[in-house]
Amino acid sequence: QLQASGGGLVQVGGCLRLSCAASGGTFSSYDIGWFRQAPGKDREFVAVVTRSGTGKYYADSVRGRSTISRDGAKNTVDLQMNGLKPEDTASYYCAAGRGLYYTGNYFNPAAYAYWGQGTLVTVSS
Repeated sequence: QLQASGGGLVQVGGCLRLSCAASGGTFSSYDIGWFRQAPGKDREFVAVVTRSGTGKYYADSVRGRSTISRDGAKNTVDLQMNGLKPEDTASYYCAAGRGLYYTGNYFNPAAYAYWGQGTLVTVSS
């Protein structure tokens, strides 16, 4: 089971650190992705990190402003988001899947086997 946390209300230009934690097991053998969904919009890919933590990829919309990282000892994957914009407002979800990064399928929500509940990020202008 995955659990996302760290969302909140922040002003434009601010930062947040979202965290995804596994309970009842480990996701050490999974690639972990972050997605977001704004009201009335489709769920969109934000970032992914491989199971080793060495492979990372970001959506164009967040590249340069965000950093994804994983801590094997803590069994967590974090998404640091800086320079937040109103268009970053959404519910953010973490998800786990196997072998997605190297197959290039990391951007597809349907490819992920496990999902956490969302954490809401609201950026006010």
